[in-house]
Amino acid sequence: MSDITAPVAEAALRPGAWGFRIAVLLCAAGILLLGISVSAVLVAGIGVWGNNIPHVWGFDLIAYAWWIGIANAASLFAAILVLRRHGLRTAVNRFAEAAALAAILAAALYPILHLGRPWLFHWTLAYPHRAGLWPQFGSPLVWDFWGIMSHVIVTSLFWFIGLIPDLATMRDRAAARGRIRAARAYGLFALGWRGSVTHWHRHQAAYRLVAAMVLPLLLWAQTVVALEFATTLVPAWHQARLPLHVVVTGLPSGLGVVLALAAVLRMALSLERFVDDADMDLLARLLACAGLAAGLAYAHELLVGFLEEDETTRAALSARVLGAGAPAYWGAVLLGALLPQVLWFAGLRSRAAVVVPVGILAAAGVWLDRWSIVVDGLLRDHLPTMSRGYTPSPAEWGLLGGTVALFAMVLLLFGRMIPAVSMFETRHEESETEAEEEER
Repeated sequence: MSDITAPVAEAALRPGAWGFRIAVLLCAAGILLLGISVSAVLVAGIGVWGNNIPHVWGFDLIAYAWWIGIANAASLFAAILVLRRHGLRTAVNRFAEAAALAAILAAALYPILHLGRPWLFHWTLAYPHRAGLWPQFGSPLVWDFWGIMSHVIVTSLFWFIGLIPDLATMRDRAAARGRIRAARAYGLFALGWRGSVTHWHRHQAAYRLVAAMVLPLLLWAQTVVALEFATTLVPAWHQARLPLHVVVTGLPSGLGVVLALAAVLRMALSLERFVDDADMDLLARLLACAGLAAGLAYAHELLVGFLEEDETTRAALSARVLGAGAPAYWGAVLLGALLPQVLWFAGLRSRAAVVVPVGILAAAGVWLDRWSIVVDGLLRDHLPTMSRGYTPSPAEWGLLGGTVALFAMVLLLFGRMIPAVSMFETRHEESETEAEEEER
């Protein structure tokens, strides 16, 4: 099986090329910008953002909901493949899980920063304060904290447990090449893996158990974000359909990122054998299906909204769809729902120059949808004295760009230090295929 292990393991062990180094430097510059933007918030408070009355939320909640959507869709995709033992898991599960973990780390910054006094975030923990006070569990800030913490723990476990056998392989290969420090590092995280029957039994049971835990967690985490809107009295926000809308319209973002990553890693690390044309074809069709689901969610929103008996709700939706908020709303429909439909053409699904932009633009379309909900949902105000527009500040742009750089940096380090595809799953699948052919 060395012909399976060697190409993947060597891609992680060899020194980085110039393109990789330049990408790391660009991401480092973006993370520096993130640090400056966070420092501005810590020193001056959230007044450096463009939030105002009635726009009490802006990029902070938009980016938070967007990153959560990417993490949820990528984790949901990977968990379903593991539970169903689908052959596609050998090709894409590893970087789908890595993308989910990187996205949730980027999302975790926002609930802390938009507290206003982020150094007091520990007050959201469920412990009795020295003054005898407990956190207010009716506050969405507490919901955010517990939702994010649960998401980080389960997503990290899902990613790490799947890595353990391959980390042991990397440990052994690094030791054979005399790279003692690397071997020790890989060995530390391999947790003493020796590949015994007992190890494999416990690993597979734990992997599937955590995958099963991912499914309800994802629906819960995304629903918590939607409930932050639904618990208000803002027209078109306090509706039962909003959690479903947020979950469904978030699918193209995660699948789009996974598809783009698959195409890039396939070329950059020469993994065409492991992420083959059939895998890319199926991924592209899944993104097209996610776009169809998002399109149905938008159609449902329009149908229910304009047939709603409440005149106030109709007026609020009209401001988003036909008024000043129309560019963001229809941009979301175009990029998140309609653009992925080009992937139904087989000739386009096989071209990296097509699938990478489509995947990234689908994620951008979901970001526009969150803008449409968070900002344009408040376009129609009933107090003219408070009708002020929202304009994001440089600090907000810095936070958004910085979290994108953090996301990219995590994935770059992942691609360089850890096998980009699952070696043990690939070996197992090819062994089963060989056994079936021998039986025939």
